[in-house]
Amino acid sequence: MHTPDDTEIILLHVSGADVPGAAHGAFAGLFGRHSPERDPGTALESLAATSAGHLLAAAAERLGRPCTRVGRTGRIEREVVAAAETADLLVLARDGDRGHPGPRSLGHASRFVVDHAPCPVLLVWPPA
Repeated sequence: MHTPDDTEIILLHVSGADVPGAAHGAFAGLFGRHSPERDPGTALESLAATSAGHLLAAAAERLGRPCTRVGRTGRIEREVVAAAETADLLVLARDGDRGHPGPRSLGHASRFVVDHAPCPVLLVWPPA
């Protein structure tokens, strides 16, 4: 790694709220099904949190040095920008289409982060 050993590194995972939100809404729309423990949105939120924890643990292990793991839920691009508020550098895995060079090579979320991040952004292509 090309950073001093005492550099604070934060690994961030953001789970979108749209799928659990849709499940909550669908469940709430069913008459006579007001038992909160049967709400599938709650189960989806739990699965997302568990999955995020596993991904962050694997990333921390691969990093091989001390880091802070942060999980958030919400609009992904906005949560990333908010999390970078005090960062010196944001390393962002690119999404989008490698076949289209230029700004259109980025997906919506990455484009938003690049345009609104409060710090420098390093874009990296994840391996195929």
